[in-house]
Amino acid sequence: MNNKNQEMYFTQEVLERIIKAFFSDNFENNVKLIPFNMRPKGFNVYYRCCIYKERAILRDRIIAGLGFSIEDDNDIVELSYYTTKALERTKPNENALTVVEKACKGCVPSRVYVTDLCQGCLANSCKNACKFDAISITNGRSRIDSIKCKNCKMCVSACPYNAIVKIAVPCEDSCPVNAIKKNEHGTAEIDYSTCISCGKCIMSCPFGAVCEKSQVIDILKNIKEGKKVVALIAPSIAGQFEGSIYQLKFAIKQAGFYDVYEVASGADITIKNEAKEFKEHIKHGMSFMTTSCCSGYNRFISKHLPAIKSFVSQTQTPLYYTSEKVKLELHDAITVFLSPCIAKKGEAYENKNVDYVLNYQELAALLKVKDIKVKDCQSENFDIESSKQARNFGVTGGVVGAVAKALEKKDVVKPYIINGLNKEVITYLKKIVKEKQCQEGNLIEIMCCQGGCICGNATISSPATANKRLKILLDQSQDIS
Repeated sequence: MNNKNQEMYFTQEVLERIIKAFFSDNFENNVKLIPFNMRPKGFNVYYRCCIYKERAILRDRIIAGLGFSIEDDNDIVELSYYTTKALERTKPNENALTVVEKACKGCVPSRVYVTDLCQGCLANSCKNACKFDAISITNGRSRIDSIKCKNCKMCVSACPYNAIVKIAVPCEDSCPVNAIKKNEHGTAEIDYSTCISCGKCIMSCPFGAVCEKSQVIDILKNIKEGKKVVALIAPSIAGQFEGSIYQLKFAIKQAGFYDVYEVASGADITIKNEAKEFKEHIKHGMSFMTTSCCSGYNRFISKHLPAIKSFVSQTQTPLYYTSEKVKLELHDAITVFLSPCIAKKGEAYENKNVDYVLNYQELAALLKVKDIKVKDCQSENFDIESSKQARNFGVTGGVVGAVAKALEKKDVVKPYIINGLNKEVITYLKKIVKEKQCQEGNLIEIMCCQGGCICGNATISSPATANKRLKILLDQSQDIS
């Protein structure tokens, strides 16, 4: 979850300035001036060595905000080149992550380290705890062989003096699939062949060096050209803005969108189909089934654990059903999914019915530039009212709870919730696949983000606030029929 910290405000300010530039009379020139307007002469630099590095980092963030990979830039090309290319682009890039190398602090390598607190004790607790023979005692001090060490941290727990510590690199430690590591220059680099786009590296980097490539210019360009740009709002959006989702619908249309659909309406289809599929799973002797709505989890399966596929629901996601409906009703519509996380960009790229993805931070920036306050907008109803269970899909336990409710009383369902994907969970999943059974339950919900979609990398409200606002909507909604 992206708390309202300095990095989040910094990111949003860049987005706001890009959007303002787009609506101005001179898009190219005004984008070029952003680094200088944000860091004018005499600006008191807080985070970097000098104002020039601050401007260089801002330039890279703008490149990402225009939808391009910073890694492909050579520092010579003018920003005006990227504004032109952004306007010419007809399809977004597949890989949605990029790294601002200049902003990457170049953290020391992640490792287990013996500090000066080591007393060289007789017990040799650390050496005895290591299963990989990575610790030796030299001159009365413990020494760790970095080649043999597996970073299991057993020695950290065993040391009675707390003399051994784990030196963390936030982005590396947060990645459940080890897709981000240091390159030969000591800065972060993403292996897209293993990355599942869970967004954990974005959330964990305290310098905001890992960025999401924006599609906001693509979307605004289509709106400006008068096309029917339709917003598909995820269930988790209900807790993000001050005001109801009915007011939010009006606000989004005021911002230029042709219409707004609740993706929760697609969730109602997912619930019913997944309930039927679960019954078939159990009927045919399968011991458990996992839900399939999290794009990050689905990518994890595809890239890292294909052996679990037979235990995963093949029911399509709420976004799939909603976007299909929109394309059938409005053949010339440009569909934009409003998302809490970067993972959905991967799903959208593979779905012909979803054209673009706009995250909540980008939507907030657009509404601010347009001077639209959701809480001050009038309400506008949706053509189809989604169920309480569907609107709760963005909260941990919401999916499995909805499917369980849709099942008949005679169906033996034992829900089990895995709250966030990490290395320990991956080990557990490999175990239940190998054993072909799960003792904890037979209907398993797995989401990448701990807390659910309301904690995605592009959310703008704290989980507590989001849950409080969402509860108001749920209290007004009807149970699934």
